Amino acid sequence: MLMPQGVKYDDKGLVTAVMQDAENGEVLMVAFMNAEALAKTVETGLAHFWSRSRERLWLKGESSGHVQRVKEIRVDCDGDALLLKIEQEGGACHTGHRSCFYRKVREDGGYEAVGEKVFDPGKVYG
Repeated sequence: MLMPQGVKYDDKGLVTAVMQDAENGEVLMVAFMNAEALAKTVETGLAHFWSRSRERLWLKGESSGHVQRVKEIRVDCDGDALLLKIEQEGGACHTGHRSCFYRKVREDGGYEAVGEKVFDPGKVYG
């Protein structure tokens, strides 16, 4: 896999990256990449991101083992967002759900959990 051309990073040096299951199209999570994270992703075939809260590069699954194997990278028409089609090992969400988008908004504005929980975060993260 080669580095994508024409990626436009924001003023903090980040680009939005959407992770999508390569097999069934389910959106699993959204994160941010800087140029180094994108380069590591291309180099290793495993999704790397920039953590805004920890202010550091991280390999998805570095503590849980729930890595994302990148099958394809797409760049949107403006170059300011990436879509990574991935093969997800375990769950994508730190809450134990397969997808971070496991909550459906109800008519009253509250949430209803609709996504599949695939691991116990207490056992994985301690």
